[in-house]
Amino acid sequence: MKELTRRLFLKILGELTLVAGMTSTLCASFIEALFVRTVEKDSFRFNPETGMIEWKDNKKEEYRLVIDGLVKKKKKLSYRDLKSLPQVEQVSDFHCIEGWSVADIQWGGFRFSEIIRQINPAAQATHVVFHSFGKTGIAPGGQDHYIESLPLSELIDPRRKILLVLDMNNNRLPEDHGAPLRLIAPYDLGYKSIKFITRIEFAKVAKPGWWTLANPAYSIEARVPESRLRKKP
Repeated sequence: MKELTRRLFLKILGELTLVAGMTSTLCASFIEALFVRTVEKDSFRFNPETGMIEWKDNKKEEYRLVIDGLVKKKKKLSYRDLKSLPQVEQVSDFHCIEGWSVADIQWGGFRFSEIIRQINPAAQATHVVFHSFGKTGIAPGGQDHYIESLPLSELIDPRRKILLVLDMNNNRLPEDHGAPLRLIAPYDLGYKSIKFITRIEFAKVAKPGWWTLANPAYSIEARVPESRLRKKP
């Protein structure tokens, strides 16, 4: 049986139809553009002016970031709420597991410590599971939407420079790059930097992400090899 790789999944989902016929020049442009809508169905749009999720079946709903799990009291934040949090900017690289990188992307958003200030996590909460809205084309292990998890200690470690992103290159975060909200973890491989975040769940243990369920070669811990790093954490 053919190995179940990322590229095979993307082919199954129909996202690499165009890439298959690209010349090397076009492929380089593909990477430079950081095209990242891969496994998510193209079934929604986000309107930053209204803060609404607009689904292709004409339904609309206000975007809310749900914070729950092992917390004293769950909370919901609107897009406007997120924009009102103390904002920071950083320039960092993006490293894909497939071996390519995009250098010096400017990201804007807020640190995870701002989420901690919004709620009171339980003492046993050691990890955080991020959930995306929208469905994926297939459901490995029954997981029908994209998820990823990271240790809470890393999310609040300033050396890791993990950022919850609302802006990219001095503009609002584009839809294909995860609007309204995505994670950027510069020292982890790209599949950890989850897009379209709708829920932040505090948990006792790490939970396998969508790609880890799809192919165990995508480990829960996904450090960028030091040989690929221009900067060290």
